[in-house]
Amino acid sequence: MARALGTDVVVAGAGPVGLTAAAVLRGHGVRCRIVDRLPARLPYAKAVGIQPRTLEIWDHMGLTRTVLEAAVPMYGQLAYVNGAEQDRIDLVLPPEVPYGFAALPQYETERILEAHLARSGTAIERDTELVSFAQDAEGVTVALRSASGAEEEVRARYLVGCDGAHSIVRKQLGLTFEGSAFPEEYMLGDVEVDWDLPQGYGVRSQHRNADGEVDDLLVCIPLPGRNRYRMSMTVPPELSAAGRSDGPRETADGVVHGLEAGHGPALRDIQAVLDRLSPRPTTASRLRWSSVFRISHRIVDRYADGRVFVAGDAAHIHPPTGAQGMNTGVQDAWNLAWKLALAIEGGAHHGLAESYDAERRPVGEEVVARTVRHATRGIQADPSDPATLMLREAQLLVGYRGSPLVGPASGDPGPQPGDRAPDCTGLATHIAGFPLRLYDLLRGRGHTLLVYGDDGQAGQLAEAAAEFSGGRVGTCVIRPSGTALESSFPPVYVDTLGEFARLYGVPDGPVAFLVRPDGYVGARLSPPTATRLGAELARTFAPSDSGTR
Repeated sequence: MARALGTDVVVAGAGPVGLTAAAVLRGHGVRCRIVDRLPARLPYAKAVGIQPRTLEIWDHMGLTRTVLEAAVPMYGQLAYVNGAEQDRIDLVLPPEVPYGFAALPQYETERILEAHLARSGTAIERDTELVSFAQDAEGVTVALRSASGAEEEVRARYLVGCDGAHSIVRKQLGLTFEGSAFPEEYMLGDVEVDWDLPQGYGVRSQHRNADGEVDDLLVCIPLPGRNRYRMSMTVPPELSAAGRSDGPRETADGVVHGLEAGHGPALRDIQAVLDRLSPRPTTASRLRWSSVFRISHRIVDRYADGRVFVAGDAAHIHPPTGAQGMNTGVQDAWNLAWKLALAIEGGAHHGLAESYDAERRPVGEEVVARTVRHATRGIQADPSDPATLMLREAQLLVGYRGSPLVGPASGDPGPQPGDRAPDCTGLATHIAGFPLRLYDLLRGRGHTLLVYGDDGQAGQLAEAAAEFSGGRVGTCVIRPSGTALESSFPPVYVDTLGEFARLYGVPDGPVAFLVRPDGYVGARLSPPTATRLGAELARTFAPSDSGTR
């Protein structure tokens, strides 16, 4: 067995979650290998919904333009019951949210992320399967096997399992995966239609029987292309896995979830459903791919054990209601990767990596419970007001209040420690002849201290932030509208529209916000002092003179 040179992190699985983890790690300069048992990307439009929060993440990574050029907008949903049109759902968000909802086939998402990763000099190692691993206090020894049967041992500091619903990493780590499967089966098809329904709207058409139960269903999500949709619908008896001699796919862990290989519907099967449920007479054509699939809902008992972590479908699976799955997995990877990078640099507080489970598992539990509730009772059964419901579906309300990494709530208006740091516009500088967004300032940065107010302490706070973090925290000053824009240290921006002050609920006096690399508020200091800043930074950073790898 060959012995490979060491690396910092091995990522198992090259779907959107694994690619995000690897790309963020490489962006921090971390050595990383990403392996996948498949020889190539699958050409299936599996996960297609892109949430606004995911677009904010990709903005930070410098990917937004590429994504926006490849995706199509999602404006809302048209609903029909027994042929009668219902109230239309419009996906409307507050004006300060920089991105709306979008649809993008999963293979396109993977293509974009793979190209981004390649620019850092890292390629996916295809046809390579993780066979086993063993961890100790210093690292993880990972056994890999190629399609030819050649085996290799890799010594890494950490292992991240992004290897899907049937995760080898999860199984070998001994994590439980509690939950069950839905009895229903569905079929997917990627087709074009010739109806005249408005572009950018999903379509949900149901038939209800005399008892009010749904006995037939068609859901269509727009894809890039002319009148192209990914359609999901109830499986007819002749295509049901339960009625076949080979039966549904079974696995060693008992998890039945995902696509059934080799049993997809033909175009005539999709057309038969359209003939029954389409709100307009239409003809389907150009079937690109199809499949039968099953859905389970499960979540692990913990997201990490020592130096080994799970993310995405390896940690949580659930109904596709609201397009929450892939987006939640991308946020898993985003949360974990910057923490591992800081730990590998030697600048992390000893409990930083362990905070991944504390922050992300409650999010996974909420998403699984909500999507199951929506799948069984309908989104209309959600008690939230429409505005809150929309923000939650956009994943803009995901937060980490109470995390060991963030400070206590202040009681002031605006985002609290653990909340998403909102964007704003109207920030002016001497050089740019156009207003900047706050996310322009944060793009590509690590931790950033935002000091608001015309306060002489800004330079002292910037020096303290750098000292307490080992030079890992940058500082920007934001001054109120109407104040002079003076060149100074640290960089200064003027809040010309007052948006920062409004959205961040700034008080009359100076205030500072510590923003984490993943775009969440780590601390709110009012008034800001070097002593309080040091105490908050100690939640994340090791003392600058004693950091260890």
